[in-house]
Amino acid sequence: MKIFDELQQYDYEQLIFCQDRESGLKAVIAIHDTTLGPALGGTRMWTYASEEEAVIDALRLAKGMTYKNAAAGLNLGGGKTVIIGDPRKDKNEAMFRAFGRFIQGLNGRYITAEDVGTTVEDMDLIHEETRYVTGISPAFGSSGNPSPVTAYGCYMGMKAAAKEAFGDDSLKGKTIAVQGVGNVAYHMCQYLHEEGAKLVVTDINQENMERAVRDFEAETVDPEQIYDVDCDIFSPCALGAIINDDTINRLQCKVIAGSANNQLKDAEHGDILHEKGVVYAPDYVINAGGVINVADELLGYNRDRAYKKVEGIYQTILRIFEISKRDGIPSYKAADRMAEERIQSLHRSRKTFLTEERNLLNIKTR
Repeated sequence: MKIFDELQQYDYEQLIFCQDRESGLKAVIAIHDTTLGPALGGTRMWTYASEEEAVIDALRLAKGMTYKNAAAGLNLGGGKTVIIGDPRKDKNEAMFRAFGRFIQGLNGRYITAEDVGTTVEDMDLIHEETRYVTGISPAFGSSGNPSPVTAYGCYMGMKAAAKEAFGDDSLKGKTIAVQGVGNVAYHMCQYLHEEGAKLVVTDINQENMERAVRDFEAETVDPEQIYDVDCDIFSPCALGAIINDDTINRLQCKVIAGSANNQLKDAEHGDILHEKGVVYAPDYVINAGGVINVADELLGYNRDRAYKKVEGIYQTILRIFEISKRDGIPSYKAADRMAEERIQSLHRSRKTFLTEERNLLNIKTR
């Protein structure tokens, strides 16, 4: 693998390899862009097939966080960590404390959080060694479980998408097909049920479906049948890549809005949705409630303030649809363009500032 070729392709700033023999720590920290502020992104622990696969995943995820944080209006850049190992059997206290020392050594350039394969308890161990970590236990001033906040953001984003598709953001009487009813989707369904939406749900976990039936009077279908449900809104809240060649022509909806990551298998599927006139709320924008919430911890967590910021996802989604219409591009491209424009704007203002500063310095030294 040609590391610098990879870094140059998408202009990554830094790639850090962290190793601690005693604890078994093998971690990769990727920092993509810090134009807007220090890089914020979670720590993922996974059994990668190779070290190269781990590096590629860290790079991919870090770039995604740059766009997510920029689109969310946060003054934060994008970064990500992957730890190579089995989260079920390879964890130990020394590993996360050693990793915390590596983060501390970056002196605030990178801030971490919970991700796939890591927990609040793991973040607490990292916190023993550094203050540059979010999503720790509420006893340390953290916000606790981010699922309800992520759900609220998805709900607000869904209402914005409904306004775009139907001319009104009310979800009362709308049929919403929800794929996956885990922690985030359960809380989202609570909002939808309270507004009077009709829910059709599926999940590979039977208990999750039974809970949705009991608490929200939801109908259920088998997992494979969810794509065929005649609905107003399809809400993917489980796996990624579910908008693909096999499913895209089966969907019977006007809107796609859900919490799952990487919903489009390929970019071309976003193009097809656009051509079909399906309103798609880009996943990394609508599900940004969690990162907005943990970012508020950096200011000293205030729940009301955090929820108010998450509520802003509504206007952000509408802005994306405006860009989509302005530039004649699909909404997933419009989301990227919005994030890039924000970063580039700051690049330009900094460049202007530095030029003016140099000019003043030249005048003073003449």
